[in-house]
Amino acid sequence: MTRRPQGFPTREQILDFIATSDQPAGKREIARAFGLHAQDKIALKALLKDMADEGLIDSAPGRAFHKMGGLPKVTVLRIVDVDDGGNVWAQPERWEAEGVPEPRLRVRERKRGALGIGARILARTEEIGGGWIAHPMKVLPKGEDNLMGVLREEGGKLFLMGLDKKDRRDWLVSDAGGAEAGELVIAERAGRPPRITARVVERLGEAFAPRSFSMIAIHKHGIPHIFSGELLDEAKRVAALPLGDDREDLRHLPIVAIDPVDARDHDDAVWAQPNDDGGWDAIVAIADVSFYVRPGSLLDKEARKRGNSVYFPDRVVPMLPEILSADVCSLKEGVDRAALACHLKISAKGQIESWRFSRAVVRLAANIAYEDAQAAIDHHMSPQRKLGPQAAGEAPAARDPSFRWDDELVEASLVPLWACWRALNAARDDREPLDLDLPERRIALDEQGRILSVAPRERLDAHKLIEDYMIAANVAAAKALEAKKMPVMYRVHEPPAREKLVALKDYLKTLGIEFALGQVIRPATFNRLLEKVGDSDFRPQAMEQVLRTQTQAYYGPQNAGHFGLALGSYAHFTSPIRRYADLMVHRALVEGYRLGPGGLTADEASNFERIGEAISALERRAMEAERETVDRYVAAYLSQHVGEVMEARITGVQSFGFFATVEGVGGDGLVPARDLGSEYFRWDEAAQRLIGEHSGTEFAVGQRLQLRLAEANPVSGALRFELPDGKGSAGAHEDRRGRPPRVLKRRGRPANIRHQGRKR
Repeated sequence: MTRRPQGFPTREQILDFIATSDQPAGKREIARAFGLHAQDKIALKALLKDMADEGLIDSAPGRAFHKMGGLPKVTVLRIVDVDDGGNVWAQPERWEAEGVPEPRLRVRERKRGALGIGARILARTEEIGGGWIAHPMKVLPKGEDNLMGVLREEGGKLFLMGLDKKDRRDWLVSDAGGAEAGELVIAERAGRPPRITARVVERLGEAFAPRSFSMIAIHKHGIPHIFSGELLDEAKRVAALPLGDDREDLRHLPIVAIDPVDARDHDDAVWAQPNDDGGWDAIVAIADVSFYVRPGSLLDKEARKRGNSVYFPDRVVPMLPEILSADVCSLKEGVDRAALACHLKISAKGQIESWRFSRAVVRLAANIAYEDAQAAIDHHMSPQRKLGPQAAGEAPAARDPSFRWDDELVEASLVPLWACWRALNAARDDREPLDLDLPERRIALDEQGRILSVAPRERLDAHKLIEDYMIAANVAAAKALEAKKMPVMYRVHEPPAREKLVALKDYLKTLGIEFALGQVIRPATFNRLLEKVGDSDFRPQAMEQVLRTQTQAYYGPQNAGHFGLALGSYAHFTSPIRRYADLMVHRALVEGYRLGPGGLTADEASNFERIGEAISALERRAMEAERETVDRYVAAYLSQHVGEVMEARITGVQSFGFFATVEGVGGDGLVPARDLGSEYFRWDEAAQRLIGEHSGTEFAVGQRLQLRLAEANPVSGALRFELPDGKGSAGAHEDRRGRPPRVLKRRGRPANIRHQGRKR
């Protein structure tokens, strides 16, 4: 260590010490380095304050100093990028140096691939040459230091209500930073135990304003939602690229896109016609995003950082700027668009016999909502229509006002599409993929973003038709790349782990259903189990249990098949506007088939595993953010009905109470054990039920019952229910001693109930 001159230091000496010290440099360390005593320490404190006021130094958490515009020796960083060479880059979680660009640090990982985008680390920083290096010391939980919540006022003081369902604490606010009650804010913990308070560091706006719930998720999960001006300029430049003359011209075909009525982008379109072999020729045309988003461009780097678009009820956070995602790349009626076309030859039995891929130019005959496509085909096929127009009556009103019924379009496009799909659907039935009919919730908003309704999303044959065409194209893409010996970004869904199967066996035993662990487990195995359950009250929960038994699907270059779809080779090809994985598959196809610019590079090919890990993590982040936002909207909708009794179904049972959901609406709320009255309840973990010791009253998973909504918190998305009579269940015996309710636990094998999202 360099020996310091003794005596009171100058400003330059302090700056030199801070810059060269190999540990955090606080007032104590500075005093020790220069041999200062009691009276000198008072003067040092005043000098350090003056230097801070002059903008020479700044302090970090823990009272260590660093040069203004520099970095603390030890600080919290967030991983922001993993480049093509596998280098991990981070930026400070907090940066308050005005006029100084936020530094970017290269992270020296102890274990390669251990840190993904969004991870938080405590790191030692080192300035080398003109750059910074970070040496990780500890991986931190996300959001450990920062709190997000809504301010409320009580007794003249402000409190921060947190967003976490599991943490119902309110934090006294010591510094509101100008924020007022009702505002959504980000705060940091201040003070020391036991008196820890919250200090507001960022104001995000009114918490209960329309479209605020998605912003909560965006900030909570650190989802990038703003494009830089430089990137938007690049998007404008590439949007003007000419399509070129070397594309296959498919504009003469009546290709149509069938999407949700409120779709923000249109990745895919389809066409089919019978061929001379008794089967079908089909085309799945997908937006040619790889033509516009080239490897290494700003657009590419931002798309990889985002990983996917995130869809909320009130907005979409796109992977690509709107000029591309919603305009130039989006396949629209009546305009020429660049497409990567998958040409399929399908047998009469629905088997894919051959395929080829080409870059094409398409001009869609129509963009049709699912409901309108279904209504059109139903009307066309109705027996009354065959008797003549008068018997058939008028065609039903379209869900999409811009759609115009056209018998010629229906005959030329939808009729052959449906006929070919029936063959594909028959092949799907023969394959017996996992069949879980778990309805999604659709939240309808008015033009101001206020909630109109929450209801299950209807599933039509039109949805299944598009799904089966997309699956066929995804299979063809994976097999085509395998045949070309090109890297494949597979969509992998591995078979369930044994411990999950054991937990399912224990659950099914409580229903009187046997499940042999020694058998070969296939998707059809679970379908047979659900057939045994039938249409009983606990069928929805049985499906949830089967879903939880499944593994989480992920992206990677090693093929392990897709268990849920019962497919040996599967990749995502059909949504490059909203998924980076699909863009990688497109680039591999462009390179493998020599289709022109925008193909896969050697650097990308060598980093497929790392890229797959990163985008899999980003997908999980998006799913969690979307799910939480829907829960908040449901809670906001139900907050208008607090105090009302409603039909509910028990979805989970624990020692501390049971969870229930509102039938037809959703949400997930707790009925605490303390609200069940004073009778003792025994918790049967394997059977997932609470049993009254005296009355025998049961609260079991799948049970339908009436509950009163006691609380609905739109900020956290949490609900709380209580029994309609405000006491224990009917017939429950009162405890003579007036003791609080108690749950007796019966030991059993712990069930793994970690939620797994269904993604194909």
